[in-house]
Amino acid sequence: MIKTLQQALKMDREKFKVPRSVQQAIPIQRIWPDGVFQSGTKFSKTFRFSDINYAIASKEDKTEMFLDYSELLNALDSGAAAKITLNNRRINKEEFEASLLLPMKEDGLDEYRKEYNEMLLSKVSGTNNSIYQERYLTVSVHKKNIDEARTYFARVGTDIITHLSKLSSIGEELDAEQRLQIFRDFFRADEPQCVPFDMKAFAKKGSSFKDWICPQSMEFSKDCFKINERFGRVLYMQDYASYVKDDMISELCDLSRDLMLSIDILPVPTDEAVREIQNRLLGVETNVTNWQRRQNANNNFSAIVPYDMELQRKETKEMLDDLTTRDQRMMFGILTMVHMADRTHSTWRCTQVFPLYGWKELVPKPRKMAGSWQYAKSRCNHLF
Repeated sequence: MIKTLQQALKMDREKFKVPRSVQQAIPIQRIWPDGVFQSGTKFSKTFRFSDINYAIASKEDKTEMFLDYSELLNALDSGAAAKITLNNRRINKEEFEASLLLPMKEDGLDEYRKEYNEMLLSKVSGTNNSIYQERYLTVSVHKKNIDEARTYFARVGTDIITHLSKLSSIGEELDAEQRLQIFRDFFRADEPQCVPFDMKAFAKKGSSFKDWICPQSMEFSKDCFKINERFGRVLYMQDYASYVKDDMISELCDLSRDLMLSIDILPVPTDEAVREIQNRLLGVETNVTNWQRRQNANNNFSAIVPYDMELQRKETKEMLDDLTTRDQRMMFGILTMVHMADRTHSTWRCTQVFPLYGWKELVPKPRKMAGSWQYAKSRCNHLF
């Protein structure tokens, strides 16, 4: 196993404690008003960014966007982990009306305002349009104290927003209230927001911020979990095909479902990545040499190297060239997805739908995440 992955797993390993309440099931110890959250020795910061018109762009524009996106990933620090999150949530009717609809003023123009409001309501009356998608980029790093973490996030945040602007995407940092609102929208999606979060008021009363976001109950079973009256399930992509289309993620997120898709990224230092690829290339060359030696021992001096060995050699050399001459980065990545439903059989039916999109894109079947506590931990990690 690569040293970077071993070190990351070791630093994330914490002493397991069975949660005695729903507050303890949320793995956040401290928060700060500027949006920095602490869990153990790890600090995190979340950035929200807007969507871009990639689907309708020309082939040349898509290539340029892809290269800009590669620059964004290459700009991530090898000492930190990043998480790209796509959050599909249903629009709350009261929230929508308060934010978009025009209020009546009784000035003789209310009939035009009413007509305009009816037009807006008709646009979201369909099933697909009732889903609102938000996009986040969360950076997590292990630091000794909050001062070091803030210094790090100030530097990284500037780089992230700059690279997002090159993609024609608007990026912004989220403060504590905005990040907690994401938790509340998930854990208490079926409850209206009665009191806005006020950190000073909560601190003055001695209340925990978890009381504002935590649900009434959380139950876990071997293949799903239940939050209040809603059921959820976690899927992860166990293996990938040799070729994955660029619209696979968008097709998964275009489903009319309450879901949250996350792509976890762990960059590997360049020197360690080059050393690992060189070792892999040495192993491939050794296999080819041994195969040719066996063929020569059988007096077969004109044998052609098998296709799979030749392909391994070619792809390994290309990856080594990417690292050494094209300034690319090696990264570990995993794709996980959480979907919610109001009933158990609805959750099961949704689980049967997602693999169809994986098979369509030549990707092996997604696997359910086993273990009840893994569901809670991974679910909170999607938000954290």
